[in-house]
Amino acid sequence: MSTNAPSAPAVIPGRHRVLWVGADETADLRLARAGAERLAEVHGAESPRAVVSAPPKAFCESSPEVIFLASSSPGRWSLSDAVTLSIRWPLAPIVSVAATIVDGRRRSGPPLLGVEEVPWHELPGRLVAWLDDRDAGRPGTLGLPATARREEGILESVRPRVTRVPVSVAAMRAADLDGLADLAAATGAHVAARSLGRPPLDDATEILMWDVGIAEASALAWLRMLGANRPGRKIILLESFPRAESTKAAIEAGAMAVLGRPCGVETLAGTLLALSPRP
Repeated sequence: MSTNAPSAPAVIPGRHRVLWVGADETADLRLARAGAERLAEVHGAESPRAVVSAPPKAFCESSPEVIFLASSSPGRWSLSDAVTLSIRWPLAPIVSVAATIVDGRRRSGPPLLGVEEVPWHELPGRLVAWLDDRDAGRPGTLGLPATARREEGILESVRPRVTRVPVSVAAMRAADLDGLADLAAATGAHVAARSLGRPPLDDATEILMWDVGIAEASALAWLRMLGANRPGRKIILLESFPRAESTKAAIEAGAMAVLGRPCGVETLAGTLLALSPRP
């Protein structure tokens, strides 16, 4: 997206080069690309055929670290498009970035065999995790072959990435609160405090995760109060179905990142990496 507001990233911008294929036809995809641009050098192309016939200078003799297909609508890209890119850059993983309109179809399964698909609001967090793996010399989830079993991908994604980073968690329902605390713990973070309902204004933890359900006006007002009471507090908001306009409103109100729910471990871990102090 950039569902992540500006902060010190876990990876160094400019060190990595990625390819973005397709027009930024929707507000959510523009947010997703902006998030990627804070983490890597992004080169754009109109279509797979166009970029293969006239590749950017950066990729004439090297491969993109990730190729993103901007999926503004269901069926935007075909398997032939993915094969065209894969033949030209066989070592580059291909990821479809799904706009909001694609999200409902996405839940029924990936449209292109061998192509990872992520919703637009997950892209910044997951890109941090992927690039962090690359910097550390680990294959990571993108390094798994397309034939890998689902269990292998799950095991790789739940590998702890943040070590004892203190966070507080809040949720409107008890079941959601327990799930959020478990999710945070799976990333390697230390859950220092839990709150049922709205998070307290006097919470002293630097990073706050709040499962708000729906980011309504009352929740945004409380978000502003949280930021005003403790400037510098980093707030990760989780809502049921993030949209470009609701995400922008939440960031303007003080959120550092907006993620969808249910949220994956890799997405949250990458977001925490981006928000945590670098050693």
